[in-house]
Amino acid sequence: MVKTGAVVSVLTTGGTIASRGFAGGARPDVRGDDLVAGIAPPDIALRVREVLHVDSSAILPADQDSIRLAVDVEFADPNVCGVVVTHGTDTMEETAMLLDLMHDDPRPLIMTGAQRPADSPDADGPANLSAAVAAAADAHLRDRGVLIAMSDSLTPARGATKLDSGAPAPFSVVRVDLPRPVIPPTLIAGTRVDLLSLYPGVDPALLDWSADQGAAGIVLAATGSGNTHTDVVDAVARVIDRGVVVVVCSRVPKGPVIAHYGGGGGAVDLVNRGAIISPWLRASQARIALQAVLAGGGNRSEVAEFFATA
Repeated sequence: MVKTGAVVSVLTTGGTIASRGFAGGARPDVRGDDLVAGIAPPDIALRVREVLHVDSSAILPADQDSIRLAVDVEFADPNVCGVVVTHGTDTMEETAMLLDLMHDDPRPLIMTGAQRPADSPDADGPANLSAAVAAAADAHLRDRGVLIAMSDSLTPARGATKLDSGAPAPFSVVRVDLPRPVIPPTLIAGTRVDLLSLYPGVDPALLDWSADQGAAGIVLAATGSGNTHTDVVDAVARVIDRGVVVVVCSRVPKGPVIAHYGGGGGAVDLVNRGAIISPWLRASQARIALQAVLAGGGNRSEVAEFFATA
């Protein structure tokens, strides 16, 4: 049900949905007002604000903070029934997670983008944006947190991952009913959290290097159900002793991460040395969550509590 006379705020940030092809490759070129031209139903008023104009692969934590702050400004207006954020799909899952972590307003917050540039003969951006606007004005979508609107589908932001580089609906969710613990709003740009993918032969000194560079946290995308090599477990213990918070998830796209294996390099060993398991959130979103909790002043215990409930 779309609220009659609804005002939907559209915040644009660039991405493929706003890109056109050039000799040097596609890049964001379509301004916000042009992006929304002709897509609003007659019973919805649009308010457009251009926050960024970048490809999402180049987005920085400070940019993500800017997007979240812009969302907060729109929701401060009681006349706004919902907000749409256009964003490139490369890092949409990270920004969507950041927004969802701090979105405690019942009104819909919808993210959308495109897989094909705006000047493509079969551009998917206009249809996605139109659907996102309708979703933002839909009273039935209140209290659902952040949703991603792509190709006639709505995907919860919490647990979302881009699993297909070219499909019209590229996002899938690790589990559809994940809890949504919300944390107080905070800025993440000043807090460094690194992400390390584990593989046979990975150099454990990479963890020490991250700690040397000032990382407050490290997320490990481990093999299987959170497993690795004994030398990595020793490195995890070293950086934890230095005050770094370590969260372990899996590089496997689906299924829970459960500490089951030992033997010196299993998830049981990592937990015994102080690492925290992320049962459901995968690497990109686990990193954002850890960054946000630490940026808000959270300690290791608060991080552990968040991941146990998320």
